[in-house]
Amino acid sequence: MPTDIELAALLPALTLQHWGDTALDVRPLGGGMNSSTARVRLVSGQYVAKWVAASFVGGATAGLAESLQLAERGLATGAPLPTASGALCVDLDEGVLALLRWVPGAELAGDSPGDQQLIGRTLARAHTLGDPTIEPTRRFFDWFDEDSPYLDAAPTLRVEVTGALAAYDALPPLTWGLLHTDPAPEAFRHDPASGDTGLIDWAGARRGPLLYDVASAVMYLGGPPAARPFLDAYLAAAPLPASELDHLPALSRYRGAVQAAYFAERLSRADLTGTDEAGNRQGLADGLSMLRDLS
Repeated sequence: MPTDIELAALLPALTLQHWGDTALDVRPLGGGMNSSTARVRLVSGQYVAKWVAASFVGGATAGLAESLQLAERGLATGAPLPTASGALCVDLDEGVLALLRWVPGAELAGDSPGDQQLIGRTLARAHTLGDPTIEPTRRFFDWFDEDSPYLDAAPTLRVEVTGALAAYDALPPLTWGLLHTDPAPEAFRHDPASGDTGLIDWAGARRGPLLYDVASAVMYLGGPPAARPFLDAYLAAAPLPASELDHLPALSRYRGAVQAAYFAERLSRADLTGTDEAGNRQGLADGLSMLRDLS
């Protein structure tokens, strides 16, 4: 995995080779858990170069296509710049590299009613553009279930994940559409000059029940009471009936299971990209807390 600094050093040659554009300025950015990033200014504009490891390529490439589709419908997503051959990414060092359009503005913090209202309206808009339909409940992540070996990372984790999945499986048909899957406040960028708010980082995009994104946002905002401005703004523009919110506890429990399972897997692989062992253990503890609070 190239570091942010190593990626920045490679970019002038790569942008010229694959995108046919000259890099005028390149600066490392803070990467995520499974990626390396750099900000790059080309002759054609500002971009974020993002490298994703091979084990996450399937989700990342699907997310690139989905973010491009949403961008074509009017939402600022940090969509990929196609290469000279029309590809959305290129192979690089056991992973893939994409150039994502820079979305102007500042990250939202979610710590004020105004921020939460912007997050709620923007997520509702993304969901509306993502072809929502009523669909039967079914699993929508293929990387974990109640039989996964890494759920032995904590004494009660397997039992609690099994209960959360059973509660999810029992849900009635819900409104499905394109999920962001991790709509943390910092994924929303608001530009005061234009009044536009974008939603970036679509690497985990997939179809699923829209309430999963709602549960994720509520988790980041501190729980339903603290997230009331977000929920009100979302429901005012969302493509789902307010009655579906009755099932938010089950989706929140499912979200806790995903959180715990993700960090349990990282611990089982001793994966320290983007954090350290303490960070992985804290992520597991946070997921377990959500599962227990909602059981």
